[in-house]
Amino acid sequence: MSVKNFVASLKLRQLRKKMEPQDFIFPDAVQHPKHILVCLPGGLRELTLVKQFLPTITELFKPADIVLLSMPGIKVTDIFPRKGFQILSPNSDHLSWAGLAKNSFIEQLKELKFDVVLDLNLQTSSFTSSILLHFPEALRIGRGNHRGNPFYNLEIKTKYLRDERNIYRSIFDTIGIMKNQQIA
Repeated sequence: MSVKNFVASLKLRQLRKKMEPQDFIFPDAVQHPKHILVCLPGGLRELTLVKQFLPTITELFKPADIVLLSMPGIKVTDIFPRKGFQILSPNSDHLSWAGLAKNSFIEQLKELKFDVVLDLNLQTSSFTSSILLHFPEALRIGRGNHRGNPFYNLEIKTKYLRDERNIYRSIFDTIGIMKNQQIA
C-alpha cells in the first residue's frame, strides 16, 4: 500500500466515524428527488456502458436535475451528451494530495443540494468515497457487496458478478421497481 493510499484510508476512516446515519423510508425515498449526483466510473469501457443508460436515468428521475460527475482528470464532455445534464469534470485542483475531494470542491457540490447520490463505479475509488461520506442527508445508492454502510444507505445487489451491462441494468431495474411501488 502506497503512502497516498494509506493516508486516504485514514482520512476516509475519520470521515466514516463522523458520519451521522439518516433514516429513510423506502420506496418513498426514491419517489421524487429534485437534485441527483451521478458518480461516473473511471474506465472507458464502463463509461461507454453508462452512456447507454443515460436515457434510463433521465426517465427514472424525471423531472430532477441530474449532474454527472466524472472521475478526476477524465473529460467526459466529448463522449457524453450535454443535453439534459450538467457535467462536472474535476481536475487536480479539486483533489487533495491523497486523492480525496478537497473541502472547497465538496462545498461546491453541497451548494447543489443533492438528495440522491448514485454511484456507478464498479471499482472502489477514494475520490468517490470521500464524496459519498460528505452527503449524509442524501440517499446514497450503489452496487451491493461493494462498499456498504456508511457509504451507501441503499445497496442494490445483483446476481451478475462481471457482466457490467447487466449489473447496471439490475441497478436501474430495481430503482424503477421501487419508484413504481404504490403505498396503500
